[in-house]
Amino acid sequence: MDLSDPSSRHELARRMAELSRDIAAPRSLEQVLTDVTAAAVELIPAADVAGVLLIKAGGDFESVADTDSLAAELDKLQQDFHEGPCHDAALKQTIVRTDDLREEPRWPRYAPAAVERGVLSSLSFKLYTAERTAGALNLFSFEANAWDTEAETIGTVFAAHAASAIIAGRHGQQMQSALSTRDRIGQAKGIIMERYGVDELRAFDLLRRLSQESQVKLVDIAQRVIDTRRED
Repeated sequence: MDLSDPSSRHELARRMAELSRDIAAPRSLEQVLTDVTAAAVELIPAADVAGVLLIKAGGDFESVADTDSLAAELDKLQQDFHEGPCHDAALKQTIVRTDDLREEPRWPRYAPAAVERGVLSSLSFKLYTAERTAGALNLFSFEANAWDTEAETIGTVFAAHAASAIIAGRHGQQMQSALSTRDRIGQAKGIIMERYGVDELRAFDLLRRLSQESQVKLVDIAQRVIDTRRED
């Protein structure tokens, strides 16, 4: 895509607007990220394969939204070798670019393995969220010297949209968890009020004291109360 061409800039703006609407719509995170990687391959001419590498809570990697199974295979190699462009972008640098993996000294084990699979260059972008690095958006090409400044610019925009989708997804999960917690505590209070003839404030105080004395989360105490009701 030539960003000096007005029609190309218009197309990029149109796709960015579509992705922004998708993030706001009630769709799964993987569906939104799949749209991001598909658009990256469509709008960055040198990109043959794209995928997203997410860092999970325990530090493990998860490959999602791959346009081809090769992306997940390359991610797995990097996790096994503890080296590679996606690995570095997710954990260290903001943008990691390699123009020819046949002459790449940074990853002595990964680079030859990628070349064996036909990949000669790659471009990876760190995905930032408010709390921490979430992973990386990764582009792979079967050609050497595939990337230019425009590829980096467009990729950076796509990475920002991917990070926004991750933030939105996590916010939705947190909201759902908060609602579930509130509902369980409310249900437990109702059971205590009925069983012991106390008011709502007293019921909550009993739950809170049980939580403090047993050093168990309030929501878990509430769930135990609910479970005892089911056993009655």
